[in-house]
Amino acid sequence: MFKTLKNAWAIPELRKKLIFTIVIIILYRFGAVVPVPFVSSEMLEAIFAANSGSIFSYLNILSGNAFSQATLFALSISPYITASIVMQLLTIAIPALEKMQKEGEEGRKKITQITRYVTVGLGLITAYGYYAWMRSANVLTDNSFFAGVVIVSCYVAGASLIMWLGEKINEYGIGNGISMILFANIISGMPTFIQNMINDVTNGISGIIFAIVTVIVGVGLLAFIVFMSESERRLQIQYAKKVVGRKMYGGQNSVLPIKLNMSGVMPIIFANSILAIPSTIKMFTNPTEGSFWARFLGFFESTSWFYVILFFIMIIAFAYFYISISFNPVEVANNLKKNGGFIPGIRPGKPTSDYITKILNKIILIGALCLSVVAILPLIINIIATAFNATGIGSLAFGGTSIIIVVGVALETVRELETQMTMRNYKGFL
Repeated sequence: MFKTLKNAWAIPELRKKLIFTIVIIILYRFGAVVPVPFVSSEMLEAIFAANSGSIFSYLNILSGNAFSQATLFALSISPYITASIVMQLLTIAIPALEKMQKEGEEGRKKITQITRYVTVGLGLITAYGYYAWMRSANVLTDNSFFAGVVIVSCYVAGASLIMWLGEKINEYGIGNGISMILFANIISGMPTFIQNMINDVTNGISGIIFAIVTVIVGVGLLAFIVFMSESERRLQIQYAKKVVGRKMYGGQNSVLPIKLNMSGVMPIIFANSILAIPSTIKMFTNPTEGSFWARFLGFFESTSWFYVILFFIMIIAFAYFYISISFNPVEVANNLKKNGGFIPGIRPGKPTSDYITKILNKIILIGALCLSVVAILPLIINIIATAFNATGIGSLAFGGTSIIIVVGVALETVRELETQMTMRNYKGFL
């Protein structure tokens, strides 16, 4: 990876793109510390410190701690990601949007424009909800109507500006803009995590043991995620020969690659979002300690073994759900049939789609199990660390999600750099 970055830096055009991406990320990080008026960030940080494992903790990781400090970019890229997911689902459900997507570049531009409007709408809803919660938590220095308008407007403007920065990276930089911003947010939390781990080391032998275990597990997870991201099942495809005039076409062999982790981090995000709802309800209602509701909601905290088991099951369920809406074996089989392609030993049409579905179900199960291992291993360490009061290690509730995102973005960016360097190497032959 470092060799690829070094080689890319030596090419003037790629160097400009890298510099542009770095500048945009730096500007974003400046915006992530710009305070919003009428909000007491100190009181808000104290509330977050006392309530880990809620949906707010997850949003705080994605925002690079801006959410817990109520800064200009507190909403981060969450409205844009949610809008993109909603549009992806609606494209499958609504025939007009599906037709628009198949129109090529013009259709994609229209869908992108609709996604922007949806992002602003979701940003407005999320900003008002965030403001209402802060008002109920008494962290505002001014509860007037004017202050509410200013706070909500700042957060909507921040979400819109983040969307614009991400699109500028897509246009003039390297990698996917939103992914790069998300990557920067997660990496920005590393110094705090390292500092907490150092504090644990100085507290005694238990802290030292957990720090060593965390480093070993972290390196192992990195290697495992890289292996999982690069693994794929290749189905052999053969194209029938056909004669057109005096020329013969087809007859070549190809492959249909099916990635082991086709769904990426989406099953973990879906499962996290749903399982964080009870903890968030507990954060709002604050039930009496020892009561039935306090014990019931406690089962859904990230330090509970019940949470780990339920999380494991939901990741597998959501992996099947996400692939079912994003990959259509019938459409793949029909495209192969139209182009004269077939899988050796399998008849074209429905037998091909059934065969692809059978292979796909096995791959989804293996990929979901791999995702589950990555997601629940930090949770198990988190539970054990909490029992021994290792605070630095105890912040690993969403560690698996963060590592998958970081590794995925890094691999995607390196592949794009390698592709662009390859194109420039062959430019002289075109």
